[in-house]
Amino acid sequence: MALVTRSLAYTLGTAVLLLSLLSPRSQRARLYLNTIFYISGLGACSAFGVVCSLFLTLVPGANRLNTNYYVARSFYLLAGSLTGIRFRVEGEENFDKARPAVLVGNHQTGIDILYLGRIFPRIASIMAKQELKYAPLLGQFMSLSGAVFIDRKNRHDAVKSFNQVGQEMKKNGLSLWVFPEGTRSNLPFPDLLPFKKGAFHLAVQAQVPVVPVVCENYHRLFDGKTRFEGGTIRIKVLEPVPTKGLTADDVTDLTTRVRSLMLKELQAMDSERDAFDASATATATVPANRVRGEQGLGGVAGLMAKLIGGSSGRSVVRKADRDEQRLRKEGTSGTKPDDYGLVSEGSKGESSKSSALPQSDDASRRTGGNGSGSEQESEGSTVLVQKPSEK
Repeated sequence: MALVTRSLAYTLGTAVLLLSLLSPRSQRARLYLNTIFYISGLGACSAFGVVCSLFLTLVPGANRLNTNYYVARSFYLLAGSLTGIRFRVEGEENFDKARPAVLVGNHQTGIDILYLGRIFPRIASIMAKQELKYAPLLGQFMSLSGAVFIDRKNRHDAVKSFNQVGQEMKKNGLSLWVFPEGTRSNLPFPDLLPFKKGAFHLAVQAQVPVVPVVCENYHRLFDGKTRFEGGTIRIKVLEPVPTKGLTADDVTDLTTRVRSLMLKELQAMDSERDAFDASATATATVPANRVRGEQGLGGVAGLMAKLIGGSSGRSVVRKADRDEQRLRKEGTSGTKPDDYGLVSEGSKGESSKSSALPQSDDASRRTGGNGSGSEQESEGSTVLVQKPSEK
């Protein structure tokens, strides 16, 4: 057994070393390397979570409900540093405006746990599907940290759990995190799957506010198949949505309203990023996007690029910047086609119409000006009508 363990350790170590050496030049190597770091960090922090939750349970005066906070931050510091992923959070103070609360966030991929690691608040737990309870290490950690497991196939048990959780939230000031989409969206564009109503039933039943959290679409950095890159991702915590006085009849409207708020913000964040990518003038609206990790490699890949050389990820960006400055007219913003001497599709249409007018007049003269050729040509047409041959 010891020999097998040693062999596996040597094999894994060799693989990590080789991938680290290749990572500055190979996107595929960075995908495998960062995936190894992410999964290893998740396993290590799950084991740490079990120990941490036992410690906080046994030590007088410690609060077991802070387990998720400590483990989440540990995972973010570990996995975030190795992979080069960083987050810029806006509105984090909104967590303190509503406690307890039901916290709802969009669910894109399996690495959403990393953004939870950055923002997960104190005295909070998570609602998860029943199947996760039996996952090795992760299930044990979640159980000990006070996670709420819901059997989505059994509505009666789910409603019963909501009653118990609502009382627990009020008693201990406990906030609960829920992914209302119910599963990963894996969308390459900013959108949300339909929301399930469980989280909103809970919020109405417990008469606690809903705090929406929006993480921008990060498909450009991670798609699970071809890339796992370092970079900076924006997160925005929105204002709490009150539920005081609402009843079960209002749950559908509440669900729709919160989803609309989140989708609007998600699409706005994507539009801001498009503006930032399109022109340097966008830095006036999103200046914090140009931070460490946004351009160039981050994490272990970035470190190896500095140590052994190779592509740092910046050369392509710098070349693009130089070409853009060379092509752009002096004194222009670079946001319009004319700034680069280009013609928009609308301008092309107008130009075609104006250039076709003399030809249309000529065609009219050839037909004797009586409009006999009007049925053979359309407005702005460049096709001339031939004069009938004389017999």
